[in-house]
Amino acid sequence: MKAQPLPSLEPLPLQQVVIEDAFWTPRVETNRMVTLPTEYEQCRVTGRIDAWRLDWTPGAPNPPHHFWDSDVAKWIEAAGYSLATHPDPALEARVDAVIERIAAAQQPDGYLNIHFTVVEPENRWRNLRDMHELYCAGHLMEAAVAYYQGTGKRVLLDVLCRYADYITSVFGPGPGQKRGYPGHEEIELALVKLYRVTGERRYLDLAAFFIDARGTQPHYYDLEARERGEDPAAWRLGRYDYNQSHLPVREQTTAEGHAVRAMYLYSGMADVAAETGDETLVAACRRLWENVTTRRMYITGGIGSTATGERFTYDYDLPNDLAYAETCAAIGLVFWAHRMVQLEADARYADVMERALYNGVLSGISLDGKRFFYANPLEVDPVAMERRSDLFRSTVVTPTRQEWFGCACCPPNIARLLASLGAYAYAVDASARTAYVHLYLGGRASLSLGGTPVTLEQATRYPWEGEVQLTVDTEGAVPFTLALRIPAWCRQATLAVNGQPLEVASLLQRGYARIERVWRRGDVVTLQLPMPVERIEAHPAVHENAGRVALQRGPVVYCLEEADNGPHLRDVVVPRSAPLEATYVPDLLGGVVVLRGQGWRRDAARWGSALYRPVGAPTRAMTVTAIPYYAWANRAPGEMLVWLREA
Repeated sequence: MKAQPLPSLEPLPLQQVVIEDAFWTPRVETNRMVTLPTEYEQCRVTGRIDAWRLDWTPGAPNPPHHFWDSDVAKWIEAAGYSLATHPDPALEARVDAVIERIAAAQQPDGYLNIHFTVVEPENRWRNLRDMHELYCAGHLMEAAVAYYQGTGKRVLLDVLCRYADYITSVFGPGPGQKRGYPGHEEIELALVKLYRVTGERRYLDLAAFFIDARGTQPHYYDLEARERGEDPAAWRLGRYDYNQSHLPVREQTTAEGHAVRAMYLYSGMADVAAETGDETLVAACRRLWENVTTRRMYITGGIGSTATGERFTYDYDLPNDLAYAETCAAIGLVFWAHRMVQLEADARYADVMERALYNGVLSGISLDGKRFFYANPLEVDPVAMERRSDLFRSTVVTPTRQEWFGCACCPPNIARLLASLGAYAYAVDASARTAYVHLYLGGRASLSLGGTPVTLEQATRYPWEGEVQLTVDTEGAVPFTLALRIPAWCRQATLAVNGQPLEVASLLQRGYARIERVWRRGDVVTLQLPMPVERIEAHPAVHENAGRVALQRGPVVYCLEEADNGPHLRDVVVPRSAPLEATYVPDLLGGVVVLRGQGWRRDAARWGSALYRPVGAPTRAMTVTAIPYYAWANRAPGEMLVWLREA
């Protein structure tokens, strides 16, 4: 007998959420009007679009790279989400033209990959460890599902179902099938999406196979390397923890290796667990979550602390100036957190999702929507980055955002997340007649509870202000539970319904205040989330942050920039006794709350020519100004610092 799916929340479909929010609407609109066209043009001029013509010939310049397919796929996925909420005939026609090329590129047996069709046709499926065939297939599947759900058009979905059917014939436990799995995970979660939209069980079974086979012995990557005539021990990346294949997934207890790959794997594990009822996968996800969020995550929600392998290192190794914290990794953390909160209805997952969204994700894109960070360090000195070592001359570790990258995974990744933001805000537990609010953003959510339509209208100036008003609109009297997340950063939340106060502590379950009552049209819930400025300290084992504090207000982490505070930011001291004032500045960086307080620094102008001197150098008072971390590097290039000296 097949296992039964686990009870879980159902996220509201994107079309049922309208975002009308002072903070998020400008970003969603910029994504739609600026970022999507910009990314299409980059895909076009770099050859990623025309590569689908399959007219490249050996010896010609610009051979299609082995992960170009994924860049175009993520752009299509973002467009699909955008079209679901904002119909746009011109965008739809542009995407349809690209899909027509993709469909024409499909091979007679269903195979679909640019690089291994025209560059290395003889090497199809021969190097799963290093190449990205299954990864690209996964992104194409996600694009097909998103575009079908956004437009109702099946062309790409049918193409990818045919490709998935071919892949199920190649991989699996059956006679003559390959026992392999992707070196760069992604297809696992994509196959579950394909299963959910088609109902074809074989796609779910293949996702489970890829997860179950990972890291088992004899190690598949050793076998395929020998088949290629290579010595597995000579692999340049050394250890299989790089791609999370060092152990079977249920035996893994620490987050290892390439951070983006890990996030996609863990998301796929959560998806398969939800659909198959596999509690052992849920238990593995919990262990890994605990390791990531309590020992290996930056305060910004960034993960992956080194550029070498774009990977996790070891517990509490969270350097600031060397932080890699790839934008894609923070996005992957959002994906995983969203899946875990549906599985367990525990606000600790949504808290991390929010932290990553407002900090480590948003920092990855400029306010004008045209430039991108690949890496997101927590301390930057442009002069040092230029002069110190070749490590910082990378095209992806930079003190300023870039228009594009040779490895361009991050720009379309952030576009697809912003375009689908509404799907992360709400969920429903139909069996318990409960509506969950994970994220606070203005707009409307349309849902059904017990067969009765209900609309929740949310009004707020979050994250700058902590008041949230939710108005219920429904026909007649409807009994249901409204579960509101009380963020972990808020310690004095208050609640009222129609002006009548409620005791939050008595309503709190797993971080959600659950208001159970018979609701009527016009009922108003008022949630107050006080947002004092807080000084945050790191665990003593995070050596780089000893004697330092970070500033946080609500879900937003702050930083100092040279533009406001002058150079030598490491020399700035913020006394613990100094009050910090929060002020909304509408004409700065698109409108932000700025933190200001009195601090001091040594006076370099009066230091003299000495390199060293006895303690007691002249100091001068200064007004310390902090801006949201996500908004840094949108003005003149300069230093940036998150963790500040405290006296």
